[in-house]
Formats: sequence, C-alpha cells, structure tokens
Amino acid sequence: MFSTKLSVVPAASPRAAALLAFALSLLMAGCSSTVKDPTANWSPNKIYAEAKDESNSGAYDKAVPLFEKLEGRAAGTALAQQAQIEKAYAQYKGGDQAQAIATLDRFIKLHPSSPALDYALYLKGLVNFNDNLGLFGFLSQQDLSERDQKSAKESFESFKELLARFPDSRYTPDARLRMSYIVNSLAQSEVHVARYYYSRGAYIAAISRAQTAISDYRDVPALEEATYLLFKSYDALGMTQLRDDAKRVLERTYPQSEYLTKGFKTVAGPWYKFW
Repeated sequence: MFSTKLSVVPAASPRAAALLAFALSLLMAGCSSTVKDPTANWSPNKIYAEAKDESNSGAYDKAVPLFEKLEGRAAGTALAQQAQIEKAYAQYKGGDQAQAIATLDRFIKLHPSSPALDYALYLKGLVNFNDNLGLFGFLSQQDLSERDQKSAKESFESFKELLARFPDSRYTPDARLRMSYIVNSLAQSEVHVARYYYSRGAYIAAISRAQTAISDYRDVPALEEATYLLFKSYDALGMTQLRDDAKRVLERTYPQSEYLTKGFKTVAGPWYKFW
C-alpha cells in the first residue's frame, strides 16, 4: 500500500512573523512611493511646448528638467539641439551660470555646424558678462571693472569668436558693444587700483598702474582718468616736468575734461551703457 507522509511546516515564531510583516510593509511603502513620470506618454512636441511655457513664465527650475527629458526623447534631431540650447538659457536665467556654461560648451562641441551656433557663442558671452553681478548689483550700481576680471575676459573671447565666425549674425552688433564695454572695464580695473594707491599716498604704485592702463588699452573712456592720475601723482611727488607733460596730454586729448576743474568726485561712476 502506497502512502505519503506529509511534512508539517512549523509555525513561525512571533518575532519572525513581526520581522516579516515589517519587511512587507517597507516593500509596499516603496512601491506606493514610486513617482510616476507625467511626461511618459507625451510626444516630444508636447514636452517642448510645456518646457517653453514654464520658461516663458519664469519657472526655470521646472523648464530645465523638461528640456532635459526632451534631449533624451528626441536625441539626434534638431528638436534635441533646440532643447539643449534653451536649457542653457533657462539655467542662465535661473541663476545657475556654471551649468549654463557647461551646457553651452557641450552644445558648441557636439554641434559645430548648427545654425544656432552663433546664438550659443553669444549666450556664452552673455552668461560670463553678467556672472557674479549679484542680487544687489543694480542697487549698488556696481561696475564690471570692480569685479573679478576672469569672467569679463572669457566673455570677451566668446564675443570675439562670434564676430570672427559670424560677422553678419543678428547678435553681432550687441556683442560688439559689449566688447567695447569689457575693454573699458579692464582698463578701468587698472584705474581703480591706481586710484586706491593714490588715495593711500603710494604715488609710484599709482603711476605704474595708470601707465599700464594707458599702454595696454586704446580709445576707451577709462584712459582720461588714468591720465589725470598721472598728473596728480607726479604733482604729489614734486616731479614738475612730468606733471606738466601729463597735464598737456590731458588737455589736448580731452579738451572738455572735468577732471582738471572738478577732480574725481563729480565724474566718478560707471560710464554709459548701451543696454
């Protein structure tokens, strides 16, 4: 007679049952907390439209991840390129200059023949132009020359490349104006230092920095003050011949200059901007 002996599974201990219940609760919680991607069934065009709406409304923190999704969904297409460069703009406007520059560098490297390359170069120059101005830069009327010049020089190089490669670009006129401003700011940076030395009585150092501005830059407004600083520093040192030479240069080059009649205070401040 054939018989089968059934094995009996021993009952779980209360402690084991509690551990099992806890593990199951964690598993269920993990499943329930899974965030669904609302764009999962969206077409690339719909994602782009939503991203543009967020960007246009100033919600750059929401626009950036949508543009990133579009880059993946539309990879290898013109729409993906558009998403990448608009993501850079959203990052820039959202205050993330470092990420904006990284995105633009990647775009320029990957798409050297893109019809949007001129805009990419312009935007890169613009990001560096405004870098580190700060939330209260407008209120304090802080001049570019009073900040670190590294970003200014990088901005100049981007605009310079734009002008060289795309002289007829719609962005070239504004880039050219900003380049002029940058050159003046670099010269003015030397003048700021020269004035600081002058105010401390370090006249030799003031002369050195003013001469650097004059020798390194041409046809920029900052050179008027640099020449005046030479005149004042030579006068303070009792170097009358050099003082008179500097005065003659100032009067001949800047016949309407107010420095000789009003000094530093009435003409201090940022020079005129075109934007």
